[in-house]
Amino acid sequence: MASFRGVDYMHIDSLFTEEELLVRQTARRFVDEQVLGLIRDCYREGRFPMELVPKMGELGFFGANLEGYGCAGLGNVAYGLIMQELERGDSGLRSFVSVQGALVMYPILHYGSEQQKQRWLPRLQSGEAIGCFGLTEPDFGSNPGGMRATARREGDHWVLNGEKTWITNGSIADVAVVWARAEEGIRGFLVEKGTPGYTTSDIHGKLSMRASVTSSLVLTDCRIPADNALPGAVGLRTALSCLTQARYGIGWGAIGAAMDCYETARQYALTRKQFGDKPIAAHQLVQEKLAWMITEITKAQLLAVHVGRLKDQGKAEPAHISMLKRNNVAIAQQCARLGRDLLGANGITDEYPLMRHLANMETVITYEGTDHIHALIIGEKVTGIAAYR
Repeated sequence: MASFRGVDYMHIDSLFTEEELLVRQTARRFVDEQVLGLIRDCYREGRFPMELVPKMGELGFFGANLEGYGCAGLGNVAYGLIMQELERGDSGLRSFVSVQGALVMYPILHYGSEQQKQRWLPRLQSGEAIGCFGLTEPDFGSNPGGMRATARREGDHWVLNGEKTWITNGSIADVAVVWARAEEGIRGFLVEKGTPGYTTSDIHGKLSMRASVTSSLVLTDCRIPADNALPGAVGLRTALSCLTQARYGIGWGAIGAAMDCYETARQYALTRKQFGDKPIAAHQLVQEKLAWMITEITKAQLLAVHVGRLKDQGKAEPAHISMLKRNNVAIAQQCARLGRDLLGANGITDEYPLMRHLANMETVITYEGTDHIHALIIGEKVTGIAAYR
């Protein structure tokens, strides 16, 4: 299998440091050599490639932009490039790494006790342990503040009741970061696999994100030690801060999916011949589609690099990341559609990655803030009016 040469119309590589390019090459090689040969079968079978978890741990992908406890401590642009390459392989793979780092390791690092950090972060970083993030409920997705899950203090324990759904990694997780409504407000808790009253079940019949584990979590008088509460995770804002970290990675990951769709369509158009001996790439309508794709990918790259630099400087705001996520996922979705169109009937087969990426983007444009919710976040930023309230 030929190595991916990248998509760089505007000399974007000149904006990266040597370390960032090396990190990208490491992730790119991993995807080329370890992911692409098996991901089609994983998607067909509806299974996540668990065999890749130890290797990703060894390469430092989990919590790569976090400091300490075995984490790589990379800058946010280098981290973004890892997400880009992983999603070039498949959205399910990038989602696993995003959840592990941004939604589980991040809240433990920033809101957990030292004991919680020592116990969980090294194991999560290596892939020895797997985590999930329980915020969304059956009746509350875009409005997490309406959650019904409750947490009641009883002596040295908390008692949790409620249901969470659409939880990536749910049934395979060793620890869940669960958000519930306590007397003092919404709080975050660590619920360990095997705790009495805590059960999981997988969601089946998915036509998107098939190479990913998606589950429901049920808490029925689930008693956890008081020490399992994340001491700093008080208020919905702390939960949303974790989503901001994950949304940043999605903004980069979508570029990888778009790149794969573009390059697949470009190569196909150069070899497929119709209406004579010329390849279809010689036709105006085909070139117009490729021109749109490469233009939008280039704009998405520049947006991602700039937001990454702002994030490294502590200047990136949630609304900036909303624009990154919303724009880049939308163009990836359209690149997949255009690429499928250029391949004609061949585009619907899983011999090519286009329909897999297109189906995955239908999930990615919905989760961790729908396209519409991010539009309202941007709208609030530019008008000062919160239209979703």
